[in-house]
Amino acid sequence: MKYAKITGWGKCIPPVTLTNDDLSQIMETNDEWITSRTGIKERRISHQSTADLATIAARNALDCAGITDASDIDLVLLATCTPTTLVANTASQVQKNIGAKGAAACDVNAACSGFLYALQNATAQIQAGMIKKAVVIGAERMTWYVNWQRRDSAVLFGDGAGAVVLEASDDKSGLLGTKTGCDSEDREILHIRNFGTDIDKYQVIGPSDILFEGREIFKRAVKGMTTAVDDVLQQVGSDISDIDVLIPHQANLRIIQAIQTKVKLPDESVMVNIDKYGNTSAATIPIALCEAVECGLIKPNSSIISAAFGAGLTWAASYIQWGERTTPIIAATHALSKCDKSSLELIQYAVEHCQ
Repeated sequence: MKYAKITGWGKCIPPVTLTNDDLSQIMETNDEWITSRTGIKERRISHQSTADLATIAARNALDCAGITDASDIDLVLLATCTPTTLVANTASQVQKNIGAKGAAACDVNAACSGFLYALQNATAQIQAGMIKKAVVIGAERMTWYVNWQRRDSAVLFGDGAGAVVLEASDDKSGLLGTKTGCDSEDREILHIRNFGTDIDKYQVIGPSDILFEGREIFKRAVKGMTTAVDDVLQQVGSDISDIDVLIPHQANLRIIQAIQTKVKLPDESVMVNIDKYGNTSAATIPIALCEAVECGLIKPNSSIISAAFGAGLTWAASYIQWGERTTPIIAATHALSKCDKSSLELIQYAVEHCQ
């Protein structure tokens, strides 16, 4: 049997930081209010497109894997709910940018669960012998959707991207167990309005709004992710005590802590970076995965559980067996271009048109 081994990992973090104190200048809020409710201290604002974010993350992942000719890649899967373009798909732009000539290219939209959905898809294709190498990316420009007049949602989201390279291998590693699903009955409790083909494009519409029912989402997120984790552990025949690292979706620190309590893992086994980036939707897990390797939380042969919950209401959990290598073959050097604007300058136009 072939396995889809993770041989490369990379991220793209926009250079411009929007702090809680910055937000206090455009809305009625402060650092204490945001931090106590979300765990977020700051987030990144991208001055470049989702395709650019995804491209940088993919290039760093390819370098990490030591792949110098991207034409060896068979598949580019991009998890995003903030595509640069819908038609053609944004993955095709990334495929072109990285030089993966001829590779299949597809966008996956499962919101915050998207990266784990895409990882499952690419892994299955490798295991079936259809492809040998894939790049799986989670990239989001969530701040594009934000209505800066809505404090409940405006403080939560940020931009960024992360990616992994999968290669067919005889080593028992990579994604070994996964459970994905969707509770569509209550999909309206988390959605974006004023976007999509259901709107009347000939009428003046307001800004996009990320609308959600916070308390209900909290309950469903904790239940959905912990249930999925239990299912995956049964699937692979492991117990939570066998897990070295938990990498949860970074939506809210309280949700992360609630999941941690339910699965009974200590702080030192849980990857948390929401304080730096906020909720980057499909990008949170691949970014957190990269940083877990960088900080030494993921070690050779680590057993990893990851879980996510997003609009739809989609959910997912995955069991990942890490390989031997935790250092890149080629160090990451790719980054977005420098930005000469401050965070508040970048969002000034959007803020003015939300008023």
